[in-house]
Amino acid sequence: MTRLHASHWAAISESSFVGGMRLLFWVCRVFGRWPFRVVLYPVLAWYVLTKPAARRASMNYLDRVRAFAPAPNGWYGVLRHFGSFAEAILDKMLLWGGLFDKNLVSHLGMEPMRRLLDEKRGAVLVCTHLGNADLCRVLSNDVPGLKLTVLVHTRHAQAFNNMLASLDPRSQTNLLQVTEMNPATAMMLSERIGRGEFVVIAGDRVPVSPDPRVALAPFLGVEAPFPVGPYVLASILQCPLYMMFSTRVGRGYEVHFELLRESVRLPRKGRDEVLAQVAGDFAARLQHHCIRSPLEWFNFYDFWHLPHLDKNDAS
Repeated sequence: MTRLHASHWAAISESSFVGGMRLLFWVCRVFGRWPFRVVLYPVLAWYVLTKPAARRASMNYLDRVRAFAPAPNGWYGVLRHFGSFAEAILDKMLLWGGLFDKNLVSHLGMEPMRRLLDEKRGAVLVCTHLGNADLCRVLSNDVPGLKLTVLVHTRHAQAFNNMLASLDPRSQTNLLQVTEMNPATAMMLSERIGRGEFVVIAGDRVPVSPDPRVALAPFLGVEAPFPVGPYVLASILQCPLYMMFSTRVGRGYEVHFELLRESVRLPRKGRDEVLAQVAGDFAARLQHHCIRSPLEWFNFYDFWHLPHLDKNDAS
């Protein structure tokens, strides 16, 4: 069994936060959104007080993003940041509970994706922990022909998965637990891409591995480690590579689909340079959307730290 350093995202338990969200979800369903917010901040204050690592990670991120865009600082900023996270969690629960108005969601850049569906061509879709990525999965229930396989490592968040499953069992049906890619998994994904399906994988979390394969790219003024798995996967599967970013706008969301590469070719010589370039382009787009919505990026761990390196900034 792989033992993870405490700074790795997969070593962070979400069970206590989920317990509070169960209460808040009930408040929202019975009394509405504003009473939910009134009850929310005492819960958040308790969570921030008792989770120093998450608090420090939030402050660190907000300090970095404030060099590019206005963002709140100090404890107030952390509370606002966690408040946005709680709102996104609530929206996920409302989505899977059938209580979220999907007319409040705008899909931008969807036409190329629709053409792929018409041509029965699959693609790798790189998502992030910005906004509400579950909007893409719920969309797959409404768009004819759109089938997703979402690669996840969510055993650290089993309590939250169980809660979503209680709202809608379909929330768990297209998830594929993957810690490391092996030939059997690659073959299965290749078959799905060949049938015109989409493989969804996160591009802003380091793999669960004692020696993760990453590329360093500038992100909010400092080099940060980004996984190369999505780009290697697109190269193996010989398919287009898209990105998805979602951000909250008013009462609804904007979901942006953007082409990262029509194809990824990794030569034997210069392979690392190509991976670094693709990761850098992804990091630049993620930075763009973080600057537009500073409180919407939800990675509450030391993102600029590689777990197996004894230094704060990966370099």
